[in-house]
Amino acid sequence: MDTLIEAEVIQKRNKKNIILVASAIVLLIVCLLLVRSIFGSTIGKADFTTGTVEIGNIENTISASGEVLPEFEEVITSPVNAAIKTALMDAGKKVKSGQPILVLDKSSTENEYTKLKFQLETKRNEIKKLKLDLNKSFFDMQSNNAIKQLRISSLQDAVENAKRLFKAGGATREDIEQAELNLKVALLEKKQLENEIKSKQQTMQVEVKEAELASAIQQNDLSELERKLKLANVSATREGVITYINKNIGASVHEGDVLVRIADLGSFKVSGTVSDNYLNQLHAGMPVIIRVNDMPLRGHVANVYPSVQNGIVSFDVQLDERNNKQLRPNMKVDAYLVTDAHSKIMRLPNGAAVKGVGKQDVFVVSKGKATRRTVTLGMSNFDYVEIVDGLKPGDVVIITDMSEYKNAKEIQIKD
Repeated sequence: MDTLIEAEVIQKRNKKNIILVASAIVLLIVCLLLVRSIFGSTIGKADFTTGTVEIGNIENTISASGEVLPEFEEVITSPVNAAIKTALMDAGKKVKSGQPILVLDKSSTENEYTKLKFQLETKRNEIKKLKLDLNKSFFDMQSNNAIKQLRISSLQDAVENAKRLFKAGGATREDIEQAELNLKVALLEKKQLENEIKSKQQTMQVEVKEAELASAIQQNDLSELERKLKLANVSATREGVITYINKNIGASVHEGDVLVRIADLGSFKVSGTVSDNYLNQLHAGMPVIIRVNDMPLRGHVANVYPSVQNGIVSFDVQLDERNNKQLRPNMKVDAYLVTDAHSKIMRLPNGAAVKGVGKQDVFVVSKGKATRRTVTLGMSNFDYVEIVDGLKPGDVVIITDMSEYKNAKEIQIKD
């Protein structure tokens, strides 16, 4: 019995020792892995990108979207109601000033022009007739007035004769009074006739003026219609490129409908959009950087549209170099609105390793290893980030994403 107990105790002790040794080995392995992860991480030179801290200028920017558009675009509309007869050009073609683009069937408008021309001629004949009537009436009244004047002279002589005869005893007082009454009536008739002449003159002058005004209005309508008929031969008024043309042959178009768009590709602007969260910072005159094929172009906000649609604010950018060869119509570009600028500060090329503003850790490369260091970041843009504290000019910093080494304090760099 004693021998069996001793063997069982020994077996338990051995098992316990084995467990203790295995636990120690596991703990040692974990410690080694932990130490290696903290102090013994390695990275190849080809696996990261570095940037050097330098002294320079930096601009704080807001990212926006933009589209390149021609700065000047002529829109040719239909001057009359017509039908499209022939399209002489295609979209994308270059045109010169005066070059025909589109032919309209304007027969209905030409008929209207002919009708209006006849109406104007009729109105002019009416004016001539009215003036003849006026002259005839005025002549008749003047003739009547002259006759009245002769009769008055005769009656005046009659009054004088009656008075002489009365003195000689050959006439009575009643004869004198009758002669004087006849003279007064003739004078009143003459005055009445003169008033009628004056009134008739004024009335007929008004009638002539009204007729002339009506004729002038018809003349203006005729001239305007003639001008529209000339414009119906749709031609380019300036050199450019056709960006749109209505080629629906036979389709009816109304006055004011768009027929052709011609863009001047020698000068461009940028139509930008940005979130309305930045509306308070957006204003006319604000500097803007446009990135076209990794090439920066500068400009400023020309105007900000007051309406907000789906949380988006629109604005126009006037470029300093409007005729840059890299610009193309409807090209999508990145726009950066400059909100602030600092000069002669420490800056580092921007990358995935630097995020946001304030304190964060970066890896500084020196003597074949990368060491974690806490830095303070300031303003940033697409190209650079401001270093407020923690680095000095000349320091080389890994700017690629290093989240894989978030627990490492030091990384060995291998070739």
